[in-house]
Amino acid sequence: MIAEERFADAGRGVLRAGRARGLDRRAFLAGAAGFGALGLAGCATTDVMSLAEAEKVYGAAPDKKFPIAAVDVRKMDPKYFRRTMRYASDEAPGTIIVDPGNFYVYRIEGGGEATRYGANVGREGFLWNGEAYVGRKAEWPVWTPPKEMIKRQPEAAKYAGGMPGGPENPLGARTLYLYQNGKYTLYTIYSTSDPETIGSGVTSGCTGLLTQDMLDLYSRTPVNTKVIVLPA
Repeated sequence: MIAEERFADAGRGVLRAGRARGLDRRAFLAGAAGFGALGLAGCATTDVMSLAEAEKVYGAAPDKKFPIAAVDVRKMDPKYFRRTMRYASDEAPGTIIVDPGNFYVYRIEGGGEATRYGANVGREGFLWNGEAYVGRKAEWPVWTPPKEMIKRQPEAAKYAGGMPGGPENPLGARTLYLYQNGKYTLYTIYSTSDPETIGSGVTSGCTGLLTQDMLDLYSRTPVNTKVIVLPA
């Protein structure tokens, strides 16, 4: 699934060795599904959010459970700032399209437009693609490391019963769980507080958006929303 600050793998992925703080959140999970080519194309414009605008959009956000810190937007390429743009697609408004090859997630708005978010995606060997739907949603979800991970990374054993939701949880503030035919794919769209991961392949299959972007997408995405994950 992810790649983040401290922990990894909200399902069966791998913890990467990394930061001196301990468990590195840079690894989530991979699923498996085939998917044919899609005739979908994005049409970019030259409008890019200014740094001042980005600091407002990605500023500190209130939350019922935990405060959400501002993002240091200087640590990411401006091309990954949220934007509304022209996007040619026959998909219904609300559909989510994940484009791991270009590190973007799109929400179809209708009228030939989409909201585009910068993303991190699965690293080589952990990419997943297919058609799915949002089977469930969670705010500040519990993370439970799988037995396979605990075997590889004994320091994760203390969370065998589940790590409570919170700022240090690898799933972040909001998570969308993707399903196929009533079964969880082990693939999620989750929230990250690390701007340096945006625009890179660092997870074990899942896709991460900055928390402020995820709050926006999550609030407008009901259960059963269609999700298309393109091949990289």
